[in-house]
Amino acid sequence: MTNVNPQMKIGLIGEGAIGSYVIKCLEHLDIPVHTILVRPTRLKSKQGLRVTTAANIPIDTALMVDCAGHSALQQHGTTILERGIDLITVSVGALANEDLYQQLKQAAKRGGSKLFLATGAIGSLDCLRAAKVGGLETVTYIGRKPPSGWRGSPAENQLDLTNILTPVTHFRGNAREAALAYPKNANVAAAIALAGLGFDNTSVELIADPDIHRNIHQIEASGLFGTFSFTIDGNALPDNERSSALAAMSVVSSILQRYETIVI
Repeated sequence: MTNVNPQMKIGLIGEGAIGSYVIKCLEHLDIPVHTILVRPTRLKSKQGLRVTTAANIPIDTALMVDCAGHSALQQHGTTILERGIDLITVSVGALANEDLYQQLKQAAKRGGSKLFLATGAIGSLDCLRAAKVGGLETVTYIGRKPPSGWRGSPAENQLDLTNILTPVTHFRGNAREAALAYPKNANVAAAIALAGLGFDNTSVELIADPDIHRNIHQIEASGLFGTFSFTIDGNALPDNERSSALAAMSVVSSILQRYETIVI
């Protein structure tokens, strides 16, 4: 059991499928959420303090956790980091926007804070980081979801998602293009890019596959280290088929690491 420091106050941005999962897990672990930053009409929890802007987050907050998507990171991230508050985000794909990437980086420097990326929807990122040191040459990400998992994305403009009978690739390009075009679906591609060759040198293929019922993520990489292929067949959250259950779990894991004295 993690040793909880009750004096470390945690705030949450967003109360959608991932945010609700995080709140439930933290409650089970007796880790209170002190601040919730959501639009007034979206507030679900009866606990904690709701604030409407990042500037109003209580000054004694040690950590904010962004579970709300790219627009929330764009709107609140810079202010939070400048105030010296560490921030965990699931909105990794938003960093494909180079201007935002640099703004967040400089804000963290000014505030003496850190931006932590919750990347648990995909594994093997430690391998990519290590391989990059010794000469990483190629990285390809292939993302497969059932057709319903692509609803609300540009795939709807290309495919009849209701009547697909065989797997169809609806995107080929690099990770920057994927992350910007598919903000609700391509956070994995962005995480792989940041761990490896960068947004412009990471190849991405996105597939609607009627023969599967889970989200399948595959990384293929080669370099001086050799080659590796990694695949994860993951469930979506019950409340949102576009949100990875493992991504939500990784947010909780990232929070718990803040309490650990030995961190893996």
